This record gives sequence, structure tokens and C-alpha cells, in this order.
Amino acid sequence: MLTELKVKNMGIIEDMDWKLDAGFNVITGETGAGKSLIIDAIELLLTGSAGEDVIRTGATEAKIEGVFTLEPAARYLSLKHFLSDKGFSSDEDILIISCEIRKDKMSLIRINGHTATKSVLRQAGQLLIDIHGQSQHLSLLDKKYHLEFLDSFAHTLEMRSAFTLGVTRLQKIDADLNLLAQQEKDRLSRQDFLCFQIEEIRNAKLSPGEDLELEEERRLISNSEKLKEYARQVHQNLDDREFSHDSSSAVFRLNQAAQALRKLVELDPSIKPQLDLLEKSVYDLEELAREMGSYVDKQDSDPRRLEEIEVRWELLRNLKRKYGHSVEDILSFLEKAEKDLASINQSGEQQIQLIQERDKLRKELGFLAFDLSTQRSQAAARLADNVLKELGEMDMGQMQFEVSVSRISSLEGLPGRNGQSYSFNAEGIDNVEFMVSTNPGEPLKPLAKIASTGEISRFTLALKGALSGADNIPVLVFDEIDIGVGGRSGDILGRKLRRLALTHQVICVTHLPQIAAFADSHFCVSKQVVEQHTISSLIYLKGEQRLEELALMLAGPGHSATALKNAAELLKKAEDWKKSSAQNASGPAQLSF
Repeated sequence: MLTELKVKNMGIIEDMDWKLDAGFNVITGETGAGKSLIIDAIELLLTGSAGEDVIRTGATEAKIEGVFTLEPAARYLSLKHFLSDKGFSSDEDILIISCEIRKDKMSLIRINGHTATKSVLRQAGQLLIDIHGQSQHLSLLDKKYHLEFLDSFAHTLEMRSAFTLGVTRLQKIDADLNLLAQQEKDRLSRQDFLCFQIEEIRNAKLSPGEDLELEEERRLISNSEKLKEYARQVHQNLDDREFSHDSSSAVFRLNQAAQALRKLVELDPSIKPQLDLLEKSVYDLEELAREMGSYVDKQDSDPRRLEEIEVRWELLRNLKRKYGHSVEDILSFLEKAEKDLASINQSGEQQIQLIQERDKLRKELGFLAFDLSTQRSQAAARLADNVLKELGEMDMGQMQFEVSVSRISSLEGLPGRNGQSYSFNAEGIDNVEFMVSTNPGEPLKPLAKIASTGEISRFTLALKGALSGADNIPVLVFDEIDIGVGGRSGDILGRKLRRLALTHQVICVTHLPQIAAFADSHFCVSKQVVEQHTISSLIYLKGEQRLEELALMLAGPGHSATALKNAAELLKKAEDWKKSSAQNASGPAQLSF
């Protein structure tokens, strides 16, 4: 609940520190004293939106600060989760919001001491306070809240939550399928290309190191004539039989030397090792000559083999240009391509699985949404009856009220149990809106189109009364709900507000003593001129002060003893009703805020 509201330099409020109580808080006072200005301060606290014109004359800034207690914890669970998500969580169950409106500067908003945006402030404010009256911060005029109220009343929030989770999963599946569909053309093209690459490499029947071996053979065959010529020259110079008598032959000359050395050894055996070395050299050269002769015989050119090599070499060159610098690189590319092709084939299987999962989930969600819609429709009729009962008790029986629950058929929607398909969103297949007719014979219209502020406020009270056990917004503010209401109806409104205060903290600005008499806490706004400046002040009334205020509201200034007596009777009547209501109440007991 709102436990404290501090307002400084706003309009005619110079410095106000308002400490509120749980239950029914009433603000009274003369016209123009600043009652609605206090409500404006609360609204500013929830939106952070205000111009420099709200700053008190002579001041440079206006500041509004609200202190809230977040107990009982269950009631503020959504708010706590929201604040935690935005980084404004606190270990204590205290929430402090402050807004500073500064001249020639940006407004400054803080939540629990941390700077916040207007957007975050508005979202938090919608979970804290609902203002009804002359301002337009009205949740009941916002269609998106009608479904929230109905689901709370129908106790279908858990069912809706399950549906929302399912829709989130469905959206994820649809997104995955859309991505796969977008990739399908690329996938098929990629699949065909990979098959071509794999087949091309496989058909080549490559062997590791083949390119190096082929290159060496190609080089040798390409140079076979040169090799043959060079080898012939070597052979001829060593020992070609055709030139065996040529004294230039190395073998011939060495043999001549060997013969001479043998004769020398006969005379001097000590040089026998030199003879052995020379004879071995002759033998080695003769062997080399034979090998070179054989090499020459082998170097006959094979054009067919060279053609085969050139064809194979060109194949390898093309494969290298596409897939790598070596046969090993090409084979690695083949392995990766085979894995990619397998993965692509699996993605096709994934698409089939997702389609099957989507179709199953759509059917389950369609049945869940249809069941949810059925329960909503049944609860809508009960809620309408409750609201009409509340309106009748406020002498507004001529008003008609209906909770419209409609669906839109769509071939692309979710299938219902009746064989039809309906469009849907994260909350279900229903469009929910409160419809009202304020005068007999007039058609039902959306609640937001009711023109009279008084009618809106009183209808809101009736609806809040009907929803009192389901409405989770803890603080309700009614600004001059009594516009156009007489004393008899004021008594009824007072009871309604007091009953509503059993489950909410209620703040009400009123001109009717019949309403003020039911307050748990009564505050009076007055204004006075101090040093040529008008200052508004707020005081807590109790005992004789409260009796005087009620008498003033009944009879005006200069009231008589009769007015005081009537005021005392109003208070007693209200207190007796409270006691009787508390004893006979079958509803919730007074909340501990």
C-alpha cells in the first residue's frame, strides 16, 4: 500500500508529508483547496509526465516521492518480478518512487534510488495504483485489462499461463520452420552441388602422394630423349664397345694402366695395394658402363604412357584448383563434403519432425483455448450479473452491462473442439471487452466511450466491487466519484467504497459527508495565504475535528448545532454499519497492508 506521499513545490502545495493508513482514506475540503492536486501528484508519481507549469511559483523544481510497502508478498508478486527484471529489486518489502520536475532540465525519476525511465515507471505504476475520476489513468478504460479482470474473476489465470507457454513454443517452432523454409532452396542447391563435388572426387580414385609420383614420372618421360643422349655420352666415354679401341675410353686407358702396374708389382711387390685399388676402379667403371648402357636401352619413348600421364595430370590440376593444393587436401575436402551432405539430409528430417510437433501442439492449444474460452464465457455472465447487482444498489439499475467474449474465425487459426478454427494471440482466442449502456433504449457501447465522468466513476466502483476478490491492483483512487450524486446515493457509495477497502487501500476525494462518514482515515485539505502566497495543507481529522468537517460539509460555514448533531448521526450510522458488516461478512477480512 501507499504509506507516505511527499509533495514539495507543486502548484499551491509548498511542502506536504502525507502518511496514509490501510483501508478507506477520504480527502475532503473546500473547492480549489488542492484536493485534486494531491491526486495529480499521485498520477505524476506513476507516469513521470508533467510540464514546468506544475512547479510552484518562485521554485525551480517540484518533487514528489511515494513510499510503498509490498506486503502481503503474494499480492505484489508480479510487481516484484517486474522490478527484479528491470534491476530495481530490494531485499526489503519497501518501494520508494520519486519524481523531480525541474525547470529547463529533464525530469528525474528514481525507483529505490536508481534512475528509471518513464516507460518503466508507467509499467510499475499500473501494477500499484488505479486512478478513477477526472484523469485518464484508468485501467478499466483500457481494453487490454478487461481480459485480465475476467481471467482473475474466472480463476483461469493458470490455464491462460499454460496456453501462453504453449504459444511461445509454437512461435519458436514456426520461426524454426520459417528459417528452414527460407533455407530450403539454398539447401537443395547446396545438396546438388555437394553431390556433384563428392562424385567428382570419388570418380578420380585418388591415392595419397599420387600427384608427386605422377609429377616425377611425367618429368622423366617428357625428358626421355635428353636422358638417353646424356646416358649414351656417359656410356661412350666410359666403355662403349663400338669405340673399344679408342684410346679416349676411360676403361681402355685404365686397363692399360693396370697392365703396366702389374709389371711394376712383379718387380716391387710393395705396391700391390695400389694395383688392387686400380683393378677395383676398373671393375666399378665397367659396371657403371654396363648400367649406363642398360639405362640407354630403357629410355625408348612411350607416347601412349605420356598421354595417359598428361590426362591424369590435367585431372589432378583441375581438382587441385577446386578443392586444395594437394591430393591430401582434396581427400580432406571430400570427407567434409560427405559430412555436410549428411547434415543437410538430417535438416530435412528435422523439418518433418517440427511440422509433426507443430501440428500436434496446434491441436492441443486449440482445445485448451476453446476450453479457456468456454470458462471465460460462463464467468462473463456471472460477472455481468454481479456488476448489475452492484449498479442496482447504487440506484443505477437503468444501466446495462455485458462482458463481450467474441472469437474471430480464421483458417490460419487454432482448431477448436467444434471443428472451427479461430485467430489467436498469447492470451487465447477471445476478444474481451466491457460493454455498457447508460440509458434505456441505447445500444451497448465499449466502456471507454461513456462520456460522463460521474457515470464512469460509479460504474467503476460497481465493477471494482464485483471484482474485489480478483483485482490485484492494491491501491484504488477515486477522484470526486460523487459528481451528480445526492445524499441517499452517497450513503450507498460510502458503503461500497468501505466494502472495497476490505481488500484494497482506497483513497477517495469527495464532497459528500455521507461518503466521508465511512472513512477509516479522514484528511482535510485547506488553503491559506502566507506572505502573499497561497499554500495548501493537509491535516488528519479525528474526534471533534472530524465532526466539525462533516457538519461543514452538511450545512456549510456557520453551521448550527443541528448540523453537528446530524454529523454525529452520520458517523454513528456508518460505524454501526461497519460493525454489523464485519460481523456478518462472509467475504475476506480486513487486509493487513
